[in-house]
Amino acid sequence: MPNLIGRDGRLFSEQQPGSDEVSFKVDNTSEQYYNSPYYKQHQNQVLPIPSPRINPPRMNLSDVLDDSFIQPIQAAKKISFHSVGDTGAAKSSGPATEASVADMMSADIRDGGPDAPAFFFHLGDIVYYFGESQYYYDQFYEPYRAYDRPIFAIPGNHDGILHSANGQTLQAFLQNFCADKPGRSPNAGGLVRSVMTEPGVYFTLDAPFVSIIGLYTNVLEGPGVISSQGGKYPVSDEQIQFLQDELTRLKPMRESGQCAVIVATHHPPLSVDAKHGGTEGLFQDIDRACQAAGLWPDAVLSGHAHLYQRFTRRVANREIPYVVSGSGGYAATPPMVKVPPAPYTQGDITMEIDPVIQFGYLTLAVDMSGNNNQLTIAFNSPKLGVNYDQVTVDLTKSQIVKSSNVKSAAKTNTAKPASKSQTAKSRAAHKSKK
Repeated sequence: MPNLIGRDGRLFSEQQPGSDEVSFKVDNTSEQYYNSPYYKQHQNQVLPIPSPRINPPRMNLSDVLDDSFIQPIQAAKKISFHSVGDTGAAKSSGPATEASVADMMSADIRDGGPDAPAFFFHLGDIVYYFGESQYYYDQFYEPYRAYDRPIFAIPGNHDGILHSANGQTLQAFLQNFCADKPGRSPNAGGLVRSVMTEPGVYFTLDAPFVSIIGLYTNVLEGPGVISSQGGKYPVSDEQIQFLQDELTRLKPMRESGQCAVIVATHHPPLSVDAKHGGTEGLFQDIDRACQAAGLWPDAVLSGHAHLYQRFTRRVANREIPYVVSGSGGYAATPPMVKVPPAPYTQGDITMEIDPVIQFGYLTLAVDMSGNNNQLTIAFNSPKLGVNYDQVTVDLTKSQIVKSSNVKSAAKTNTAKPASKSQTAKSRAAHKSKK
């Protein structure tokens, strides 16, 4: 079967992909720069957000793939796609872990037939440790050399962080994902994948039956930041206004059953990982935009914490999955906050499954065919198998109609009334680093 060719001659995979990389082409030595004077001085400072090159920052899957690809999706009235974050493998042991995930995703494309995922929406931290261009081959282009689909991305903190006064935040990310036109990247080491032409580091991807609003949560290890939060951070509020405007735009389409709406961030609004978790400020910012627009997303996706987690939040008569999948290859790390075993409910949030400390990725499917009107999110793992955890949302009722995982038969643990500190752990994952 010939490889996919997109609009303007875009290419996505090698015609004859070689075997998995066992060592880096360029050894990664940048971890040492965590001790640099510049990094130590600036590690708790957010950095300016590059302005979108197109306003509003919005693109359509049909900008990348031609009608011969899009029309069968529209006719079938269903679409699926991949999502995961934290794929970059920086250490010498990393190529095998990232390859195990990338190879399984590539097999989904190769063996999936007409229902194969249409694209990959990356949740950030593509390249460790400081998003340098010289590591894009080993950490991105080579692992996904056989992934014959477009890859879109929002940057993670490691994609934008700096270790010296020389350089520009997100420089390599912009070159590889926000290019003016498609073409071969000088960072690809001769591989053919075309650079992506996203309109900015935050943007909406409109595809048949789904719109994904991707946000850039800046460079801090701890709190995710998408606004000034009333003057707390020296960034503009353009991004939070963009989120509100996009939710407002999508509201009539969502209410008429034309699409699911997903919000994607790198830092998680909810997490039980205190080191790599989300924050109350990010959680509240998203809530304020949803309230102002009168539309809540059907799911919230994030990475950053190097594991898999799934929560259900009940708000505005909806049940919304909040899914953390930072399990794409960098490292698998245990959670830092101890909570009772899942399912565990506190307030309007239920932790549905104990954190899964294994590498893996998400497959999301929106099915509008027949009497279906559903969004399904599944976690797949090279070690644990396909659909290890899965949740399905009825988009008509905005209610979860099916949920299955290894704890599905367990009795729900209901907490006593939460203290303020306990609520912070459950709702915002950890206290923001000051």
